[in-house]
Amino acid sequence: MSVLFDVIDALIPSRTPLPPPEEHKRLRKAHGLTVDEVAKALRVRRATVSGWESGKTDPRPPERDAYARLLG
Repeated sequence: MSVLFDVIDALIPSRTPLPPPEEHKRLRKAHGLTVDEVAKALRVRRATVSGWESGKTDPRPPERDAYARLLG
């Protein structure tokens, strides 16, 4: 039965809570990190992180979970 649950869980987007986009930049800076450092750590482009911080885009799994952890 757990195999079926694993398959279903893989279909459901991550529900990791994120703060509002306007808080992303503040929290990143509070950790003393640059956009480039975050992008490199998450293996995404700098523009991707900038899009998350501006609220133009939302991170998707698995980056979403890692990004939420970074901001937390």
